[in-house]
Amino acid sequence: MSRLVKCLVWDLDDTLWDGVVLEGDRPRPFPAAVDALHALDRRGILHAVAGRGDRARATAHLAEHALDEMFCAVAVGWGAKSAAIRGIAADLNIGLDTVAFIDNDPVERAEVTAALPMVRCYAAERAGGLAALAEFRPEEVTDEARLRRRRYLAERDRAAAERVFPGSPAEFLTSLELTMTVRAATEDDFARAHELTVRTHQLNTTGRTLDAARLRELTSSERHEVLVVDVTDRFGGHGTVGLAVLRLAGPDVVLELLLTSCRVLNRGVGALFLGHLVRDVLARGRRPVARFVRTSANRIMLVTLRFAGFEPAGADGAELTLAYDPRRPPPPRPAHVRIVDGRNR
Repeated sequence: MSRLVKCLVWDLDDTLWDGVVLEGDRPRPFPAAVDALHALDRRGILHAVAGRGDRARATAHLAEHALDEMFCAVAVGWGAKSAAIRGIAADLNIGLDTVAFIDNDPVERAEVTAALPMVRCYAAERAGGLAALAEFRPEEVTDEARLRRRRYLAERDRAAAERVFPGSPAEFLTSLELTMTVRAATEDDFARAHELTVRTHQLNTTGRTLDAARLRELTSSERHEVLVVDVTDRFGGHGTVGLAVLRLAGPDVVLELLLTSCRVLNRGVGALFLGHLVRDVLARGRRPVARFVRTSANRIMLVTLRFAGFEPAGADGAELTLAYDPRRPPPPRPAHVRIVDGRNR
């Protein structure tokens, strides 16, 4: 199955509108392109710009047509489009294989294809049909998906605030007034939890996907816990950004799956969540154990486990077992975040 597109990167001149803004044109956007923007946005697919010309004039023209808030990242200049797309993916913390690009110029598309073969490219005249393609059709559109663009725009505001913050990065994190709530997943969370397993590749310990039926089965099992994480700060809510599946196995509690959204990568939520789980398991008098299955994208999660104190305890093909020595002191509680455990016990 084709991996879902997380972000569609648009050229502007002669793609989003018919004309060249830098040459003095005042073109109206193509109706089919605007329809595609809104249809994909409602599905939780982000939009970004990789265009030619002057950024200020391009963004002013977008604002003139009430489209400036539709784009989570804007790269306008004279460099290679592939470099712009690479930067956009890095800024949004998403994999290049989840990015698509639309441009009227076949030379530009060929340059991107040659430099970034994992990025799917489309001719501008296909804009009206993109919403019908499988790679732009998630299985289910969750409430979280409908808010995704606003979440990313809020993250852009956070990043802007961090750039002008006079103190250290640690002091900025403290100033965010982060609150992380860990709670048991309920029926209302299953769609979002499934979406996280499908969309999250870098920050996922096993690469497993779990549908609603499997999540329902796990939550009803006495041997399993399914937990989700919500994060808020002074800029607003990040939404439900993490999922963990725990299994009781004799003296151990096995972390069968841990993942967090790439959107909160720079807030260290994965490490915060993992540290909280370790402290909780140790407080129960059990040993924390974790499964890790190597994929093409998730090495960062192995690094996270190792930094948290998990040591290799066995391997079976691509699957590693790691364990935290219960004789070790638990990870320290972070000072910059308030952790709320909302589980009923």
